[in-house]
Amino acid sequence: MLLEHDIVRRLGVCGELHGRRKITLNYERITPQNAVEVLGKAKAIHNANALETQYLWDVYCGVHDIRHKEKIVRPNINNKLAINLCNYIVTFKSAYLLSSPVQYVSADSGKEDTSDAVSMLNKYMDEQDKESKDKLTVDWTYISGVAPRLCVPNPDWTPGDTYTSPFAIYALDPREAFVIYSSHIGKRPIGGVVRQYDENDCETYALYTPDGIYQISEDRIDSFMPYSFGTVPIVEYINNEARLGAFEIILPIQNMVNTLESNRIDNIVDFVNAYDVFKNCEVTKEIYDELAAGGAVINIASTPGVESDVYRISSELSQTGVQTVIESLLDYVNVICGLPNRNGANSTSDTGSAVQFRDGWQEAESRATDTEAQFKKSEKQLLGVAFRIMEDRVGTKLSTAQIDIRFTRKNLTNIQSKAQVLCEMLNNDLIHPRVAYECAGILPDIEESYRLGMEWREQNKKELEEELSAEVSRDRTVSTERQDDSNADTESGGEIQ
Repeated sequence: MLLEHDIVRRLGVCGELHGRRKITLNYERITPQNAVEVLGKAKAIHNANALETQYLWDVYCGVHDIRHKEKIVRPNINNKLAINLCNYIVTFKSAYLLSSPVQYVSADSGKEDTSDAVSMLNKYMDEQDKESKDKLTVDWTYISGVAPRLCVPNPDWTPGDTYTSPFAIYALDPREAFVIYSSHIGKRPIGGVVRQYDENDCETYALYTPDGIYQISEDRIDSFMPYSFGTVPIVEYINNEARLGAFEIILPIQNMVNTLESNRIDNIVDFVNAYDVFKNCEVTKEIYDELAAGGAVINIASTPGVESDVYRISSELSQTGVQTVIESLLDYVNVICGLPNRNGANSTSDTGSAVQFRDGWQEAESRATDTEAQFKKSEKQLLGVAFRIMEDRVGTKLSTAQIDIRFTRKNLTNIQSKAQVLCEMLNNDLIHPRVAYECAGILPDIEESYRLGMEWREQNKKELEEELSAEVSRDRTVSTERQDDSNADTESGGEIQ
């Protein structure tokens, strides 16, 4: 059977899978004089990463090493069963991390202009369907360990258009795109590359730099278009500093589980199709065929005076022992990858936080929080490009220091307590309403909820003032009418006297 390292060697990559390589070159910046040379050196490293990423993608899709399983004894019985733990790991982690859309909130409490700008940013992201693009990016991050994303001016935007986002965001395939970093202090990005194909199916490369974009094909620069982003518009989102995928470190366990389950099925088939042994018996093919077909009584000739017997050669694995090994391996997977187990199916007296810790949900939350830090780091770099485009096109000025990136995961947990906290904080004159919305963590879009709340409060305040004004006017009218009646009575009484 071929295992992970055999597959990798077959792909032409030395060694096993230990994360993707960061493409770092000894250049400070890319110029027309060295652009082709830089791209050539970067492609050599990227090609190795692309081969490994393709292998990890195949494993995620169910193409496992078990398909190369070989069986020497009775090779016709050779089941190849793949239990796709890798797909489950990626699906669970991605769904848990992005159970609610990523939102942006203002970090400048009390500044209405910043709040309005952030609210508009969220609308632009909704128009770009960023939620689905976040899902694709996070999936690639968990599969390959790295996922590139591109932010450029939106070609569908027109001046004066307030509904279309001025920028466009693209989730790129890590097999087709990558970022080049300088080896100098800070290892800042100096270029981003996207592989494309022209109408003749020939490879072309778009090399994005802080100064502009080079179109390169066949080791020559075809064109150069300058822009004013000030940075590389391609950003890499990484799972960790080693650029390891979520299931990459448990591939040996994945292969072993597949081997055990496949051999278990082989054993069952072997047991059902056990060999028949005829000791000192004369059996013709016709008689054996009748026996195999379920013949009730068959006369078999034997040698007189010699003991004869008919029996089957069969052996069966200890299913209990195999299951114990498999469960042990699955426990390792849960611990290594930070997945919750299934202990919650058993009734216990534990409740609340005890269940979270006992069943591994707290570990899953810790891993998701760790991924958030890496995601936010890359997200701020991408937002820097988006803010530059917004300023150039619509005049909205924002900086990453004014933005707080929020994951609204599990916002419905303990919702009653959170609602009580929100009400108490809103009733406190020393706490700004936006701070109350942020601390409660009960609303998916904090900026929009705050804006609607303020509008609702102003509307209620205006209606109340109008009602009070109308009531005061009515009181004044009634008072005036009574005064007039009183004066009239007094005058009338004077005349009678």
